[in-house]
Amino acid sequence: MPDPMMLGLIGLGALVLLIAARMPIAYAMILIGGAGIAALNGPALLLNQLKTLAWGQFSIYDLTVVPLFVLMGALAGRAGLSAALFRAGAAWLGWMRGGTAMAAIAACAGFGAVCGSSLATASTMGKVALPELRRQNYSGALATGTLAAGGTLGILIPPSVVLILYAVLVEANVVTMFMAALVPGALAVLLFLLTIAGYVALLPGAGPAHAPAGRAEFRAATLGVLPVLGIFALVLGGIYLGLYNPTPGAAVGVALVWVYGTLRGRLGPGALRASVLETAATSGMIYLILLGAELMKIFMSRAGLPQAGAEWIAGAGLAPLAVLVLLLAALIVLGCLMDSLSMILLVIPFFWPVLVEVNGGLYQMAEGAGFGMGTEDLKIWFGILALIVVELGLITPPVGMNVFVISSLARDVPMAETFRGVLPFFLAELLRVGLLLAFPALVLWLPHALGD
Repeated sequence: MPDPMMLGLIGLGALVLLIAARMPIAYAMILIGGAGIAALNGPALLLNQLKTLAWGQFSIYDLTVVPLFVLMGALAGRAGLSAALFRAGAAWLGWMRGGTAMAAIAACAGFGAVCGSSLATASTMGKVALPELRRQNYSGALATGTLAAGGTLGILIPPSVVLILYAVLVEANVVTMFMAALVPGALAVLLFLLTIAGYVALLPGAGPAHAPAGRAEFRAATLGVLPVLGIFALVLGGIYLGLYNPTPGAAVGVALVWVYGTLRGRLGPGALRASVLETAATSGMIYLILLGAELMKIFMSRAGLPQAGAEWIAGAGLAPLAVLVLLLAALIVLGCLMDSLSMILLVIPFFWPVLVEVNGGLYQMAEGAGFGMGTEDLKIWFGILALIVVELGLITPPVGMNVFVISSLARDVPMAETFRGVLPFFLAELLRVGLLLAFPALVLWLPHALGD
């Protein structure tokens, strides 16, 4: 039999090559994971695993929320929620220098709370806000950089599909993860708004002031956004208050968005059919990636790579915080090469044993903030940090996926200019990571307060 460790390393290398060759990551993981299991333990074990693995993965109750939230986002994009959010933000903030860019950030946060996907948030808000930003003579760098960075808010602000999948992967409570994401999500919005304020203070021509909205326009924009805020409050408020768990909450959200879009005349049979087909395609892709990730996890576990990595790092004498920072830096690099969902599902089985190994040191580090960081708290804290640095990968060269999405909409703005516009937001995100590392209470306080 081949050396398991060597076979695992060869499998990892082959996976990277297949991804670099543009093979869909789900197929790459299924191929490498299946071949690795067969090589280590014979094809009979692989066939036995495949007999029950898909059912075991896809029948998890918590995962039923995924297609519902995907459908909610698909309906929201066609129902005009994004335009209502942007109009309200522009009415409230547009009178300031850089105010329309700030309105775009606020709208991205609101739409991300309904949609749960960064790429969808960037694409949808780009179509809504970019023409107005360019009409008001915003610089190409600030306009496109703001929308690329604002799109990243969709991955963390609840409800987030990636956050749900992370919770399932590490067996954390989904509602607790949603609670933990609220303060870091609000902090991101605040830091992005301050970033825009600083940007236009240094370069006043980049974000000119706009005439204040008239009283009638302000009233209409405010009234127009109230249904959107109501949907957000009913879905997440009901989940947090324990009226229903995330799956019925998502179903409530789908129904409310459908009613809203139908009353506005935006969700006819054609739009509804397109939303359902988009949901089927996206959900199928997610479940296929889940299957591939599980096969890779079995292969790597049998090869002994995660355990060997944990033992090596634990024996290297690194400080626990240094280990955590190294893992987060690795996620930033990987985020430049693959989408957030695939990365979380692929790397968490490798990183989690390492964190558990050094958890004693992280426990001591968190005690100063009033928390004893047991395994459950570590799941929450690391999950939020991991999703934030995955966000960073979406706007990091050379393959920042949000930048590519926005660049496809703003063909008159060179991609290099968009990356320059994103840089201040990248630095703001690094500041947020530093704050959450230094003060775990920013993540853990709300789950503890509402859970006790």
